[in-house]
Amino acid sequence: MDTLTNDESRRDFIKRSAALGAGLVFIDPTALFADNKGEMMNGTIKTKGYAVFDTSGVFKPWEFERRPVGDNDVLIDIKYASICHSDIHQMKGHWGPQQYPQVPGHEIVGIVKAVGKNVTRFKVGDRAGVGCMVDGCTTCENEEQYQSDTLFTYGYPDKREPTGISQGGYSQSIVVRDHFVVHIPENLDFKVAAPLLCAGITTYSPIMKFDLKKGDKVGVAGIGGLGHMAIKLAVSKGAEVYAFTTTADKVEDIKGFGAKEVIVVEDTKKLYEHAGKLDFMICTIPYQFDVAPYVATVKPKGFFTYVGMPEKFEILLSNLGLAASRVNFNASLIGGMKETQEVVDYCAANKIYPQIEMIEAKEITEAWKKVENREARYRYVIDSATI
Repeated sequence: MDTLTNDESRRDFIKRSAALGAGLVFIDPTALFADNKGEMMNGTIKTKGYAVFDTSGVFKPWEFERRPVGDNDVLIDIKYASICHSDIHQMKGHWGPQQYPQVPGHEIVGIVKAVGKNVTRFKVGDRAGVGCMVDGCTTCENEEQYQSDTLFTYGYPDKREPTGISQGGYSQSIVVRDHFVVHIPENLDFKVAAPLLCAGITTYSPIMKFDLKKGDKVGVAGIGGLGHMAIKLAVSKGAEVYAFTTTADKVEDIKGFGAKEVIVVEDTKKLYEHAGKLDFMICTIPYQFDVAPYVATVKPKGFFTYVGMPEKFEILLSNLGLAASRVNFNASLIGGMKETQEVVDYCAANKIYPQIEMIEAKEITEAWKKVENREARYRYVIDSATI
């Protein structure tokens, strides 16, 4: 497959997001669930999840069927799934009309319960993780997320699915193309592994592209699920991290993550005190805001990478200000599968764990409200046994 440019793929990603709403395998039956967490139903797999039925963000239990396990697929018994701010944006229609009912969730860990006849990378009983993609190009050299045929984990048209769209990880089981599944090391607790499948890879990928040297100054703007992982990962690479937050009561937490300095942004004018100070910045802010003062904190010819996805994907940026700062401004979309396995292994080896709060499925609606009110500390993880 030809590799698309980042601009082309991002336009395609936005176009497909806005447009939403409009092979059998030999499986050993003993490998499947004895209960309805993976019961075969005329070739499909009956499961339970928590879904939204409109833009309200209110969750209700929902029974549905997933597609049969194909020759190249893996069936996973989900143990935990965590909440990403992207779940909220998409389910509430911020990125375009959606088809309901829809089960979100793209930070997923569990146990392999069945594999297709062509699958060699996984076997029944393996610890497995799934992130933002579940099917698509398998020969794209770590650029799967930018391909036109990428099937994202929830809300994307899929004729194989009985519901007509991909359904995510706030559920008991999921069927995924084997290429888009990663191994979860035995020494990595499932609970802290889940957020690595989006928050981890989304910040790890640009950090690796920064090619950091010890002592480089890295800014992190927005200290939530993604931001706190960006701090931990950058510090682990030897960077001096400067954290920018609008939430004063996070200061001590942020220092504990390893940040050298915490800047509480009550007024963006304060950012100009740090103008031209940083070599790099990762911005995770998922809302509309004044980007220019943040860009100005980066040195000329330094890099500002935006990984947050605000409503309608749009940001405000002064072209004159960007020209004057001479900063390389770019955006990044998650990471490829090779990088995703890499960050999981790296965090396991270096004991870099997200800070999490465990919740039951019945608490998802309230947890979403807390995420929107910036009360999460710092990733909610759903115990799938409570679904």
